[in-house]
Amino acid sequence: MIIYLKNKHTLEVDDFKFRCSIGKNGKSKKKKEGDKKTPIGYFKIENLYYRSDRIKKPSTKLKCIRIKKHMGWCDDPFDLENYNKLIEINKKIKYEKLFRKDYKYDLLIPIKYNFLKPVKFKGSCIFIHLTDNYKPTLGCIAIKKKDFLIMLKLINEKTKIRIT
Repeated sequence: MIIYLKNKHTLEVDDFKFRCSIGKNGKSKKKKEGDKKTPIGYFKIENLYYRSDRIKKPSTKLKCIRIKKHMGWCDDPFDLENYNKLIEINKKIKYEKLFRKDYKYDLLIPIKYNFLKPVKFKGSCIFIHLTDNYKPTLGCIAIKKKDFLIMLKLINEKTKIRIT
């Protein structure tokens, strides 16, 4: 199964087409930390992270991980041990908080971009997450909750995403 970002407004999964939003500054083959661009390429996806206090565990073949208050995703390019990885929040590490006040990370799937052997400043925290207004993101791909839940029923741990 392939998740295909057809253009900056369309995400395709099987025969389903979902409206989406991407990075404010478009797409790039040369993604850099903080450039507000969505990386171009063919990537694996990670697990599903969800807020169990807001959403019941979705129907999916992905491994599901409950987001807890202490969870973050390291976006510090100088911390190569933790860069672009799930971490326990620590004041010494720069991170993106996963347990947010807003709804955007109630459901999220990290895209395995710059993932296995992260290169500093190449970019981190590239997720598929929620939106309710399709405003441009900081580099992620955002879709409506109802579409996210449909997508979850179609994909599995072998699914990849193609961003062209």
